[in-house]
Amino acid sequence: MSVQHTWAQSLLDPSQSPPAGLTTWNHSDPSKRLAVYRNNVLVSLVDALAHTFPVTQELVGEDFFRAMAQVFVRAHPPRTRVLAHYGQALPGFIAQFPPATGLPYLADVAQLEWQRLQALHAADASAMEPAAIAMLLGDAASLPQVHWQPHPSLHLLRSPHAAVSLWAAHQADSGLALEHIDTTRAESALVFRSVLNVMVLQADAGLAALTAGLLDNAPFGAAIAQALSADPAFDPAQAMAVLIRHGLLVGARHPH
Repeated sequence: MSVQHTWAQSLLDPSQSPPAGLTTWNHSDPSKRLAVYRNNVLVSLVDALAHTFPVTQELVGEDFFRAMAQVFVRAHPPRTRVLAHYGQALPGFIAQFPPATGLPYLADVAQLEWQRLQALHAADASAMEPAAIAMLLGDAASLPQVHWQPHPSLHLLRSPHAAVSLWAAHQADSGLALEHIDTTRAESALVFRSVLNVMVLQADAGLAALTAGLLDNAPFGAAIAQALSADPAFDPAQAMAVLIRHGLLVGARHPH
């Protein structure tokens, strides 16, 4: 076992003994000095999670969130030195965390917050020119085989709960009241960066299904079929107008 691995275990697991040979300059108890350092590391990681998942924390309260985050940190130590990228596994952890079972929407709210962070740090890309898009849309024979390239910042949230509204209700000037939200209502949203702002755009079932297909690199015809299966009243022209308006199509591959 490497020295680094031994140190990592000792820092995150209070039941671990101090690494062999650990000494202090003033001959004080190494276990007590390590406990101080261990606490600083734990607090720093929990603070980083609280910064990334503020609405998740607001929904459960600071005490609950920090207690849950401590359990998470010990089970999922960071794999990168960039703490802004720490927490990808938290939504899945919440979904399996027994004390949070009474809040079935909590994991999806956390997932939305994680997607917003990923959208913020995604690569830049220029939207396709409207004329190029129009040319592809006008070729009815080839259109079903077109593979649209979505913007690198585009993410899709699909939740069986009102995760989008719950997140939105915690934003300034949202006008939404928590007590008026039906948490059992399924919601979806497109999450993407527009210039320097991260947008969360609620999407109906058809637009969500179409976006899922594009993100999976499905040909346009198959993506449209998915959308019509999710919503027989789906309007492809209206959905494409939304994607084009927000600059979410940055390229395309087609048979010719």
